Amino acid sequence: MSELPDLPVTFRPTRTRAVLLTAAAAIFVVITVIAVLLPQLGPGERISFVCTAALLAGVLLMLARPKVVADDGGVTVVNIASRRRLEWAEILQVHLRPGDPWVFLDLSDGTSMPALGIQPGIARRQALADARALRALAEERSTAHPDTPQG
Repeated sequence: MSELPDLPVTFRPTRTRAVLLTAAAAIFVVITVIAVLLPQLGPGERISFVCTAALLAGVLLMLARPKVVADDGGVTVVNIASRRRLEWAEILQVHLRPGDPWVFLDLSDGTSMPALGIQPGIARRQALADARALRALAEERSTAHPDTPQG
């Protein structure tokens, strides 16, 4: 088994996040500059342009939000519009199958939860390494598997 990462550790799609944050800033700046430079626009229209730019940038910022934070007590999964804290014992398995858009966590209540903070999009190798690390942490720390040694 590979070496486990030191806790706390944060997994997030850093390349995707960089692209989204850059695009959000660029869109906001470009639309705002257009609003200022177009002479035929009135004050209300200029404000409308800037508000639209802020709304578009806000959507991109929300898309850049996902992460998975693992610490001694468990895992916090932050997705686009939600945040959930899980104890290690609640996580039965960590999956990232070929074709999956992100990691899925099988939970002790019988449900499956997406963890968008680990996604193979434009950084497949990193996502696979992150999924393996989270799987190893879950297997080591979960009390749901009595035959697994506790850390």
